Amino acid sequence: MTYFLDNLRNLGNLRDLRPAKAVRRALPAAAALLLAVGAAPALAASDDALPGNWLQLTVTRGDTRSGDTRGTLLLCDPPQGHSRAAEACDVLARAGGDVNAVPGDGSRICPLVYAPVTVRAEGWWNGRLVDYRHTFGNDCEREALTGAVFALDDEEVPEV
Repeated sequence: MTYFLDNLRNLGNLRDLRPAKAVRRALPAAAALLLAVGAAPALAASDDALPGNWLQLTVTRGDTRSGDTRGTLLLCDPPQGHSRAAEACDVLARAGGDVNAVPGDGSRICPLVYAPVTVRAEGWWNGRLVDYRHTFGNDCEREALTGAVFALDDEEVPEV
């Protein structure tokens, strides 16, 4: 920021240069200053930018440091974000936006294969902050316990 202000102050010392050259030298500093000042209100208002219930969802397969991570923004008015968004919004609405309270499928039998899947949900639901993170043993366990919520790239319920 000081660099940009110094460049703007130095414009007074450029009397020997033609005005066009002086303007060209000052434009990058002025543009950067305007961008820096304009970005602050946008960042401060980002939580209020999305009306209604929404969650930023991520699914990381494998080690969270080097795994395959996919993510999407789940909006629930109208449902959109992934192929099973309507089902995910319905399940979340019945659970009050609490991912821990999503009813799992108790009849589902999953293989005992360890292929870790870490899920994360961050956002707002009914005016409350949501911050959920959990690592499941595999995709089958993730699907059985969270239903369609984290089914980001599923066309249908995966077969066992």
